Amino acid sequence: MPAASIEQPMDTDGPFILTAIADEIVERHPGYRVEIIGGHLLVSPTRDARHAGILTDLMRLCLTSEPCGEQTEVLQNVAIKLPTGAEDYCIPDLVVVDADIDDHLIENNAYDPVCFRLVLEVTSSNWRDDLKTKVGAYAEAKVPVYMVVDRKHQRLHVLTEPDGSEYTSHRVHAPGETVTLPDSVGADVALDVEQIIRAGQKKSH
Repeated sequence: MPAASIEQPMDTDGPFILTAIADEIVERHPGYRVEIIGGHLLVSPTRDARHAGILTDLMRLCLTSEPCGEQTEVLQNVAIKLPTGAEDYCIPDLVVVDADIDDHLIENNAYDPVCFRLVLEVTSSNWRDDLKTKVGAYAEAKVPVYMVVDRKHQRLHVLTEPDGSEYTSHRVHAPGETVTLPDSVGADVALDVEQIIRAGQKKSH
């Protein structure tokens, strides 16, 4: 199933709650990810093994870096509350957050963006959402660093300096380059772009 954007249910006689619809979709389709941005439901299919492989490699790098683990945590699939709408939230593939994230729970298992230092998405069939829709949402939430592992175009995007609904710095890195994460992330991490991209490719037999 490709990623879908659903503005409202087709049949309803009264007011609807998007978070309730999102919960129902998840219940009926385990493994699917449902997010709300700008009052629209974004539904993404279950991720493939190579998608998970990238996250494993990135978590290993972050968790073995200093001073990660003292003031920050590296987590997967943690919801961030967005300022783009009353019910809006995203569930990034990977996040680096302040260690006191438990103190920043808002509602529906979504957390205040103030405790997020980095959010990262690995593209699947919904790559346009990651490279366009979510850029503005994360910028408005003032997430300091937004990264996208673009498997389709084999690039690594690093966006920093959020200003309004955009990031004023957007650097695109190709295989062969090494990317050092900004100091604001709180960990000294250098990423080999080729290694990350290769982890996201299907293995030949």
